[in-house]
Amino acid sequence: MKLFSYFIAFFAVTSLCLVSPSLGQKPANVNMEILAEKVKADKKLVVAMNMNLSDKEAKSFWPVYESYQSDIEHVNQRLGQLVSDYANAFNSGSISNDTAGKLIKEWLHAEAEEMRIRVANVKKLAKVLPATKVARYLQIENKIRAVLRFQLAAGVPLVY
Repeated sequence: MKLFSYFIAFFAVTSLCLVSPSLGQKPANVNMEILAEKVKADKKLVVAMNMNLSDKEAKSFWPVYESYQSDIEHVNQRLGQLVSDYANAFNSGSISNDTAGKLIKEWLHAEAEEMRIRVANVKKLAKVLPATKVARYLQIENKIRAVLRFQLAAGVPLVY
């Protein structure tokens, strides 16, 4: 369990660099692509180490996993753009009601899309894994997501 915690912490720190551009800074694209691939590999390793899949389960699980990661990546990019848009607005002074309203609307759309993708993924997983392993996978994803969201929220200042 301690190893899982270390992986989650490392994953969170490196993922935060991908999702949350520092307010006012732009990282080099090449380094970010390398970091993105490293984070994906580390996450997959965390999942593999904690799922205890049989060979038959693994053969069915990994294509569903890859499909979900691809789908959810689009939502993460959308959220990353939202954070970037917020950073630009924040750095330019106070945020207008119109801008705040647009940011809220985009955030709600991204959250709804994420939930739609998650529900579809659970249905796919239920066809290839027993419910206990689906639950385990959801726990792993939720723990990683919670750490990332916490780190992201900690770095974003409140609207004023």
